[in-house]
Amino acid sequence: MEKLKEILYGEIEGFRKVGHQFINGELNLMQFKHASGGFGVYAHRGGKDFMIRLRIPSGITDVSEMNTIYNFAAKYGLDKIHFTTRQAIQLHGLSIDEVCDLMKEALDNNIYTRGAGGNFPRNVAISPLSGVEKDEAFDVTPYAIKVGNYFLERIYTYKLPRKLKVSFSSNENDEGHCTVQDLGFLAVNKDGKEYFQVYLGGGLGQNPRKAVKYRELIEPKEVLYYVEAMVRLFMAEGDYTNRNKARIRYIVERLGEEEFLNCYEKYVNEVKNDKSLEIEVKPKVYDKKGIKTNVDNSRLVEQKQEGLYSVYLHPIGGQLLVKDLRAILDLIANFEDIEIRLAMTEGVYFRNLNGKEAEELLSLTENMSAKTDFEQSVACIGVPICQVGLCNSQGTLHSVINYFKENEGRLDILPKIHFSGCGNSCGVHQISGIGFTGKKKRVGEAIEECFTLFVNGACGIEKSRLGEAYADIQSSKIPEFLFKLSKKVEESNLSFEDYLSDRADEFKILVEEYSV
Repeated sequence: MEKLKEILYGEIEGFRKVGHQFINGELNLMQFKHASGGFGVYAHRGGKDFMIRLRIPSGITDVSEMNTIYNFAAKYGLDKIHFTTRQAIQLHGLSIDEVCDLMKEALDNNIYTRGAGGNFPRNVAISPLSGVEKDEAFDVTPYAIKVGNYFLERIYTYKLPRKLKVSFSSNENDEGHCTVQDLGFLAVNKDGKEYFQVYLGGGLGQNPRKAVKYRELIEPKEVLYYVEAMVRLFMAEGDYTNRNKARIRYIVERLGEEEFLNCYEKYVNEVKNDKSLEIEVKPKVYDKKGIKTNVDNSRLVEQKQEGLYSVYLHPIGGQLLVKDLRAILDLIANFEDIEIRLAMTEGVYFRNLNGKEAEELLSLTENMSAKTDFEQSVACIGVPICQVGLCNSQGTLHSVINYFKENEGRLDILPKIHFSGCGNSCGVHQISGIGFTGKKKRVGEAIEECFTLFVNGACGIEKSRLGEAYADIQSSKIPEFLFKLSKKVEESNLSFEDYLSDRADEFKILVEEYSV
């Protein structure tokens, strides 16, 4: 990685110059974005402040690295950090010089931002409890790390049509979202042997599509052949002229599923004949002494290792206060063999805790974390920060939760809500029970901030489905709409999913009441 670091250091000053050209008006927003995305940097709305995305490989971090990130935030006067839906950490409100200086400091600490945006392989996603989850097929962590390193070592060389998303899931809950990724690997056991089921050409956002299942199971040691094959197929068949048609799912659409699978298989064979990419991994052995706890808490997860636990922390909207991060790091500093994994839900798991440690962490974070699924809703960063965002997704999420609390509504009735500030689906609204995507729409004489309501999406190997778009609702009316919906679901004594099925007409009438 030292050669890579040397190359990446050498790029930073050139990027600093580009940043100042943008600030001075010599480059427009799209020209800057074309250059900045590959560095994991985006301009805030207004073009004076910037965001940098720290590429946390598969969301796998530790106390030392989180202390480094805390020091970055403290040094640059930030009051919070943002956990993303792709297991990265974003720092907002920096000047272009601070961004470039921080990029260098991050490299000094083996933290990369290169390829965290733009037309590059993105952070390799993973089930955050892989390795400790009771019903997993096997631990996919070491394979995700190998693929992430493979991408990172070549990151400055890629010239892809658009971004490439790869993920790993350790069981059929599909917490890595394999079924809606460009390339997904699901861990399975068959006849006592470990395999990956491969999923191809899925994706969310504009024209979403579920992935195509590969024809046969593959041996885990061969995973890099299938990764490199997808890169080659993407570069050969992807659309370099029309950005709106440049994702892998459009190749599937153009070729048809059978021909796409034939094409992919051709590249797999080509790679296998071309180079040796077989890998060997050593899954971690968990031998920490466990201590049982009798605490009943929805944020506490019992691991498959006896007497060991994971604790989930979900700051509202994924925005963790820096002072809270400091308090957490001070507490866990002396916890033995603790692991930290970022989730794809804007939260973080603290893993490998004994019962006593878990109790202490739950107590400390009681008022830092959302508790119910509904409070643990997801929202992209949105307006007024995101340059391409159309609506204030974070603000709408906070308005919803505040409305429920002010009106003494129950926070345990509705499922997790997913807000995306535009059609890009950064909030993965299309695979959630209730999702919203932002748009601008004329309402009466004015252009208003509205969200399109999506319902009945789901993620999981057997139940994966894309939500159905129902109606557009003004953002200011969403808290009231969801409050009334929760009351109706509560009165029905049904789960939300059963309510949608059994009371479909009642639900549609309520939606029509708020539709614009």
